[in-house]
Amino acid sequence: MEKLNIVNRKPLIDSNSKICRTCVYDENVPAIEFDENGVCNYCKMITDLKTQYKTGEPEGEKEFSSIIEQIKKDGKGKKYDCVVGVSGGTDSSYMIIKAVEWGLRPLAVHYDNTWNTAIATENIRKVLSKLNVDLFTHVVDNKEADDIFKSFFLANVPEIDGPTDIALAETLYRAASKFKVKYILEGHSFITEGVSPLSSAYVDGAYIKNIHKMFGNIKMKTFPNMDFMSFMKWILVKRIKKIRPLWYIPYSKEDARTFLEKEYGWEYYGGHHLENRMTAFNHSVYFPQKFGIDQRNNSLSASVRNNLISKEEAIKEYNSDPLVQDDLVDYFKKRLNLTDEEYANVMNGERKNYKDYPTYKKRFEKLRPLFFILAKANLVPMSFYIKYTSKSEM
Repeated sequence: MEKLNIVNRKPLIDSNSKICRTCVYDENVPAIEFDENGVCNYCKMITDLKTQYKTGEPEGEKEFSSIIEQIKKDGKGKKYDCVVGVSGGTDSSYMIIKAVEWGLRPLAVHYDNTWNTAIATENIRKVLSKLNVDLFTHVVDNKEADDIFKSFFLANVPEIDGPTDIALAETLYRAASKFKVKYILEGHSFITEGVSPLSSAYVDGAYIKNIHKMFGNIKMKTFPNMDFMSFMKWILVKRIKKIRPLWYIPYSKEDARTFLEKEYGWEYYGGHHLENRMTAFNHSVYFPQKFGIDQRNNSLSASVRNNLISKEEAIKEYNSDPLVQDDLVDYFKKRLNLTDEEYANVMNGERKNYKDYPTYKKRFEKLRPLFFILAKANLVPMSFYIKYTSKSEM
């Protein structure tokens, strides 16, 4: 059979593009705005967050030290005083190690969407066994997980890996509730990862439920979805707080990776988000080829802001093809039982987004004042407030 052509819609930054003066976001980034000095609103967002959290400054570290002491106080008499999500990646591996160094008693929590790489699984084992930290894992039924992923693929929306984010969040909350823990530590750093463009991707429990209902075939039984009432229960009734330590303290992903490799025999998996095969397909193939989204500009812009690489180097890397493992596309098609023709039809087909399906987005927008209060109290991440409650311009 003749090979079906798949349109490569990967965006490029060229000399004709209007580019932010302090990063590599250009005029094609969703909801971007430039001030009179040519600085984009996303760089301003980073600056505002650094000011708010005093990131890497003595005041920020002092504030975080008080949070650690409160976690210890609230965790007295319990087996664990916090839970930490682990994926085998750099940030989460470093976070669980630091939690132990800070004198906390963490429970490591992992959501297994059954697409993990062997490297990621081994990284989790190496780190946790050396730390002697317990692991709580929720493994979704692989056929059920594949049916949900396939539903998003057939729905022609960008968030094919979005269900993993919701399932991990729900698994973390369930583990915290089960062991009566009031704190979840997340290894996210807006300094090193940047911020995802507003409206480039969105996911919530209603979105997952409705897309799966429309396009799925297997009943959702083991997938830990989070509906609105569950979400409100975790944050308002259980009052489980989400803390992002790397928003307060200095952090270098490169130094963390070197430390992990030297002290724990941890192995790098080749690139950001490549520790899971579905996530790798999403970022390296699906986003750029179908939707013209290349999220490497997030971390590359962060590197430029932090003077780790020049703008010219970042643009050159961004304009190169993403790293794609040799068998990744074939593996994806085999797992989801897609023929070459079915795969190509979707990849070349229409492009939809969350506005084409029922979600909680409008509800979150209406509750924006409430979520601001909750974000200030660390009951939801500030990034949730910024992205989920703002009116998008997709």
